[in-house]
Amino acid sequence: MTETDQQIEYLRDDSSFVPEASSPRWNLDAIVSELRFSREVSHNIRPNGVVRRAPSRDALSRILENLSAALFPTHFGQSELGRENIDYFVGATLNRALVSLVEQVLRSLLFSGDVRSPAEVYSDAASIVRDFAGKLPSIRGLLVGDVRAAYQGDPAATNLYEILVGYPGATAIFYHRLAHTLYVRGAPLVARLISDIAHSKTGIDIHPGADIGPHFFIDHGTGVVIGETTIIGERVRIYQAVTLGARSFPADESGALIKGNARHPIIEDDVVIYAGATILGRVTIGRGSTIGGNVWLTRSVPPNSHISQAQTRNSESVD
Repeated sequence: MTETDQQIEYLRDDSSFVPEASSPRWNLDAIVSELRFSREVSHNIRPNGVVRRAPSRDALSRILENLSAALFPTHFGQSELGRENIDYFVGATLNRALVSLVEQVLRSLLFSGDVRSPAEVYSDAASIVRDFAGKLPSIRGLLVGDVRAAYQGDPAATNLYEILVGYPGATAIFYHRLAHTLYVRGAPLVARLISDIAHSKTGIDIHPGADIGPHFFIDHGTGVVIGETTIIGERVRIYQAVTLGARSFPADESGALIKGNARHPIIEDDVVIYAGATILGRVTIGRGSTIGGNVWLTRSVPPNSHISQAQTRNSESVD
């Protein structure tokens, strides 16, 4: 056994003590100094150069758990709840989530460079969360419609409960409905983090800016991407690996990308998009259309179209 092997075995036997002779040297003073220079001078990316605390993903994950329990208390909360105590549980759980959400929205506004006084920013954060809370009953109604759409659209589904707690598409749209409500009310960073939490859990990437109508169903879901300015109508169904993306990214005279332009598809009511389809640009997929698997579309199609790979390769009429 070599001397290094002996040291490793020694450390395994007694990890509480590292012999001075075997302690590595990192040259920490120089590295820390260079990192400080990068932070403060050469690569400073702080808004207005001010140190701010970012929103916490862990806190947002707990908020999402509490919001889920408040909206569907016997599904995500406590199964033993009854008529006498369910409202108390919902009220306490919802209050806990909203109080914590105010802090995260406040952090997000300050972190994004808001230079007003903390009191003014806090007032805005509280107002955003108050408006968000007022929308929760209608959000729950939308989510029930989404779950019913999944049950009607998936022959493998045995009940609504299975879909709500076990389908990644249901989780993704659940979190998106919450994130989108915060996004349009002025908390885009918190909304973006919520969408990323959903992406991490489900493999489905929906930008919180996407406007998605009722009775939306994502079947299977892995690899679905829905861009920021996408508009989706009612009773739309999409499958795994569908991309609703942008075709090009216009730049200004300096070469910087122009933000905020409508650059993603419009999907009208009653459209079905099968696995692997890619639809790019501000195109419109007409009402009642079916887009086949692995189709690549960069132009609009009229209502009631049925688009296959063969058509996209051989016919100009589908564009």
